[in-house]
Amino acid sequence: MYAIVEKGGKQYRVEKGARVRVDRIDCPIGEEVELDHVLLVADKNKTYIGEKVDSARVTAEVVEQSKDKKIIVFKFKKRKNYRVKRGHRQPYTWLLIREIQPNLTAH
Repeated sequence: MYAIVEKGGKQYRVEKGARVRVDRIDCPIGEEVELDHVLLVADKNKTYIGEKVDSARVTAEVVEQSKDKKIIVFKFKKRKNYRVKRGHRQPYTWLLIREIQPNLTAH
């Protein structure tokens, strides 16, 4: 069984036991997080989309808080003596998917 969930404006395909890297969630390591915006739930035989998965939940555990590698943001305007160099490291969170609860409604 797998599910498609939305978190932080992005969609992720998750299965039980999978590790997923999402945008930073402000939770300590070891805490349980519930991903309640489920878009799709698929089993071996059927796929459920839309109103049928409104009550579905995905439970995950925060395993790691980290930052991505640094990227350089360089702004420059020719002949104006304008140069700005900045670095950026995007924070992210690793989640371990514990359980997918379909709670499917019949329509």
